[in-house]
Amino acid sequence: MTNSNAGKKVLLAYSGGLDTSCILAWLIEQGYEVMAYMANVGQEEDFKAAEEKAYKVGATKVFIEDLRTEFVVDSIYPAIQANAIYESVYLLGTSLARPVIAKRQIEIAEREGCFAVSHGCTGKGNDQVRFELAYYALKHDIQVIAPWRLPVFFERFAGRKDLLAYAAEKGIPVVQTAAKPWSTDENLFHISYEAGILEDPNVTPPADMWKLTVSPEDAPNKPEHITIAFEAGVPVCVKNISDNTVVTHENDGPLALFTYLNTLARRNGIGRVDIVESRFIGVKSRGCYETPGGTILRAAHIDLEGLTLDGPLRHLRDTTISDPYARLLYNGQYFSPERELLTQSLKFTQRHVSGDVRLKLYKGNVTIEGRVAAPGPGAKLYDMQESSMDEHGGYDPTDADGFIKIHSIRLKKWTPAEL
Repeated sequence: MTNSNAGKKVLLAYSGGLDTSCILAWLIEQGYEVMAYMANVGQEEDFKAAEEKAYKVGATKVFIEDLRTEFVVDSIYPAIQANAIYESVYLLGTSLARPVIAKRQIEIAEREGCFAVSHGCTGKGNDQVRFELAYYALKHDIQVIAPWRLPVFFERFAGRKDLLAYAAEKGIPVVQTAAKPWSTDENLFHISYEAGILEDPNVTPPADMWKLTVSPEDAPNKPEHITIAFEAGVPVCVKNISDNTVVTHENDGPLALFTYLNTLARRNGIGRVDIVESRFIGVKSRGCYETPGGTILRAAHIDLEGLTLDGPLRHLRDTTISDPYARLLYNGQYFSPERELLTQSLKFTQRHVSGDVRLKLYKGNVTIEGRVAAPGPGAKLYDMQESSMDEHGGYDPTDADGFIKIHSIRLKKWTPAEL
């Protein structure tokens, strides 16, 4: 035991897997009193078994926190309102969960008198940045123990073989399952797959890798038709026209509503992407993702904005909020003044984004079938008579003559008189 560490409390973000179980034992080996913290953000996990395992390894306390509703309301819904997407494809599932997880970890660490927090993030990934920036923002004097960045740790444990040997030495139970040559991160919003065989960007993901969604080819041959109702950019009701199921924010809660959207998307093969992305630390990485319910919600929300959100305001939101918001999330800058500013601005843009969107879910596709604005300012933007090609509807076509000539002035000055 390292006497200088005796009595010092550390709160470890614990998953129950090989890495964090070995980290738990290693921290105890260094002389720390280690507590384990697990955040339930919707991953399919046997939390009771993980709790028992943490105690068996030597944790003095284990905290299992149900953060699913907070995750939906505070992270997922604002991202949907912002239409947040990274590099035009990734819906930020991992990024969205980290602030919620880190916030509760710091709250517990402070309450329990821990001088440090720890995690099992690798030294090449984005998550080390996301967690630690959140830690420091929320508790300025917290110390962070990141084993995979400590030579004394990563030189001892070069890979899985060394971890398995250490687990055997320490009596850490390791569940023997069929080897999956990739790593995953799962929450209510998505699951990610990376590393292993996926590091070759030209390797097609094996069919048995995908966990959440059925293959689009194997999805039902009959489409499902649903309606999603929004209020101020937030989903408040899902109606399944095919089987008359109704789930509402008011009666069932936001968690049940989002979980039902996941159920619909998963059985219809919706939400798979396979991309190469730019990590914050400067390297490229290949990732595969399943984001079932989020894919449906984003499509519906974008469509409703076309009907209810002023055009120039929408353009300004897209350029000054949507992309910056996504990058802040991806880069771990959630607890920053600019994120707070964007959140407040986002609320303004969503005030009138209310109404119903009808969708068809079929073999991996989300197809918009119709939309209706709720009564209010957002409903005033589209006027059938004004937009009609069959009647004037109060619009004088001769007004366009001056409009066009005014806009042509600078073009005449820019281009040569003769081409």
